[in-house]
Amino acid sequence: MKNAYQTAPSSAWTSIWLRAEALVVLGLSVAMYWKTGASWWLFAALFLVPDIAMLFYLMSQKAGSIAYNTVHSYVAALAVLIIAIGGHQHALAPYALIWIAHIAFDRALGYGLKYPGSFRETHLGLVGKPL
Repeated sequence: MKNAYQTAPSSAWTSIWLRAEALVVLGLSVAMYWKTGASWWLFAALFLVPDIAMLFYLMSQKAGSIAYNTVHSYVAALAVLIIAIGGHQHALAPYALIWIAHIAFDRALGYGLKYPGSFRETHLGLVGKPL
């Protein structure tokens, strides 16, 4: 059975556009982080933490893609940011912004949401394939 990646038409323009969008999100999240006044040491220390989800690939390809996609989706990170701002839990905001910055950085590099067939197959195309 073919997945959406294998059947969808390839478009370098779409991939470039999505990566550019990710760069904008990265810039905005870093700017918002700066406005929080939180430590840049904290930012550096936690920036790669979402990649711990890749350890699930040791269990199986499917478990890895589910864990990676769950942690590398903006939905949960934005929910934490909304709770931080709307719920007056401002101490959570830097953590949410680091998380959002990480996701955007990965997407800008071409590491998109994974298909269960292979780590290299993403919604942005094949990881490592030139645009």
